[in-house]
Amino acid sequence: MFIPRLLITVFLLLWISACGTLPSDTTNSLSASPPYMGQETEIIAFGSCLRQWAEQPVWQGVNSVNPKAFIFTGDNVYSDVGPYLQQPLPARIQQAYKDLAFSPEFNAFLQNIEQQNGGIYASWDDHDYGSNDGGAEFAYRAEAKQYFADFFQLDPAAIGSSPELGIYHSNYFTVSGLRVQLLVLDTRSYRSPIKRSVNASACTPTGIVANRDPEATVLGAAQWAWLANELQQPADIRLLVSSIQVLATEHCFEKWQNFPQERQRLFNVLKGSQANGLILLSGDRHLAEIAKADIGLPYPLYEVTSSGLNSAVGLNSPAANEKNTLRLSAKPILVNNFGSIEIRRNGQHIELALQIRDVNGQVLQETLLDLRSLR
Repeated sequence: MFIPRLLITVFLLLWISACGTLPSDTTNSLSASPPYMGQETEIIAFGSCLRQWAEQPVWQGVNSVNPKAFIFTGDNVYSDVGPYLQQPLPARIQQAYKDLAFSPEFNAFLQNIEQQNGGIYASWDDHDYGSNDGGAEFAYRAEAKQYFADFFQLDPAAIGSSPELGIYHSNYFTVSGLRVQLLVLDTRSYRSPIKRSVNASACTPTGIVANRDPEATVLGAAQWAWLANELQQPADIRLLVSSIQVLATEHCFEKWQNFPQERQRLFNVLKGSQANGLILLSGDRHLAEIAKADIGLPYPLYEVTSSGLNSAVGLNSPAANEKNTLRLSAKPILVNNFGSIEIRRNGQHIELALQIRDVNGQVLQETLLDLRSLR
């Protein structure tokens, strides 16, 4: 976590130094269900896929719900598109963060989080990592990590497997009197190459097919061991952040199913831990949806995908017809959005509302859970 007030000052000082210049669930597509009388409500918000050069009205919507925490789930900036491609690596990654740091809308969001005594947390995905669909083969992993750590005020030695490699880490914070464990996965630094078919029509439009090499990995050995250990720590709610989708299997873009053995390994680790209160958060897709699957835990596993903060595919996208048999709604949400988990507490009764919200903060979809059902 970093202190929002310090973000711009610290980042600009670094810049100056470097370059010498300045079980039952319901879905509601109209509005959030009303709180009960006497109920305490607090919100954790999250989102992904932020185009730093574009307008960012979504922060007004985020500010309107006054979250106790905001989690960036990846593609927090885009360093490998448009004019950034005219700049050399790895400097263009740092430039993308600089551009976000000067956004007035982003700074208003930081100020609001500070006023709420909230925290900001982050993972990354391919575009802020620095390489579209990139993995362990990316030559500038160490530099990308340093830029990420500088921007989010993280100690490089405290995240990942070494000061130069990886950004996986855990955080704990309290919301509504509950101990929340945040597990931030790194699906880039250690990941084996994506496999593509020589026949692009094998999975249109990307040609991505399953990599079934038994040696292929998504997380790498050290991160797998870390995750298993973290799941043994006590918590009331556990938010497992994966920049790419975990449950979805049918689409032809990045997802855990591109490495079927690794996806099953993740499920086995989660089942073996018998960890309570687990919810998946993901991004990447430029659309939003809530999915549910039975993977062998004592309770259903839910995944909330929120993307993008200002880069959703739009209502006319072919993604409107994308199949996902685990999605709780008939169609995905195709407008700009952010996700939220609204924790509603009335004495010992605690309800979680898994939500997708539009840029104005209005609830587009909601799934209600009794926290006791996640045991």
